[in-house]
Amino acid sequence: MIIWDDHFHVDPYHGLFLEAVKEFHRAGGTHLVVVYKTAHDYGFPGLKAEDFIKAMDFHVELVERINRETPVQAYAVVGVHPAEFDYLAREKGLEYAKNEIMKALEYAQKLCLEGKAIGIGEIGRPHYEVPPEIWEASIELMKYGMSLAREADCAVQLHTESFDEAKFRELGRYVREVGIKPYRVVKHFSPPLVRVAEEVGVFPSIIASRKNIKAAIEQGNRFMMETDYIDDKRRPGAVLGPKTVPKRTKAFLQNGIFTEEDVYKIHVENPEKVYGVEVEG
Repeated sequence: MIIWDDHFHVDPYHGLFLEAVKEFHRAGGTHLVVVYKTAHDYGFPGLKAEDFIKAMDFHVELVERINRETPVQAYAVVGVHPAEFDYLAREKGLEYAKNEIMKALEYAQKLCLEGKAIGIGEIGRPHYEVPPEIWEASIELMKYGMSLAREADCAVQLHTESFDEAKFRELGRYVREVGIKPYRVVKHFSPPLVRVAEEVGVFPSIIASRKNIKAAIEQGNRFMMETDYIDDKRRPGAVLGPKTVPKRTKAFLQNGIFTEEDVYKIHVENPEKVYGVEVEG
């Protein structure tokens, strides 16, 4: 059985790194989307484009190690976290920060075009309150990242504040403005609003709590599952532990909440469509 976790972090400095990936595999996991953390987490200051570029290269190397040293098939997603933009804007000024982040996002696109990554992310806007000018600039950068993904015909993973139906419709407007294929846009840490996301055309990647996935499958199987595992020994199991997606999938299949068709759709067909990859066992 193929089991895909759509949003998973690794951290060789503060976390379990390969051991977390092996835990995922021992629980039955097979495929991981490993999402860039922050330049700061990877030991770079995050004060210029070059810092983010070095951090992305380092991230790609970590994913290559996972593929060499574990049985899991891992894919890289690279970008600049919205909190990094907020920090840089406060440190160095808004215009400087915007220019540096745009250069870094162009490099993320290059890694996707070279086949070293399957998506740009996580990009978007802060999940906490920021001054209006940082909020507006974050939206501008999110759209810029989506336009780069459109050019490369790759996916984009979005980090945002808490979402509801109205926010999905707002995102739908941005998607139409940019002209990216809507199914290439992944709302990471999505609430289980499967029908609304389908209407808008974007793909929800839903935190794999029992409650969330139960609510999601009642609306259909057009979603992916994620843990948003942080890989930080100071916060073990945050957001969810590495074993969660495989364990939840198997339990739901066993209890008749998922059918085999649901499992195949969620873990194989949906990722293949979104990321343009061939998912093999």
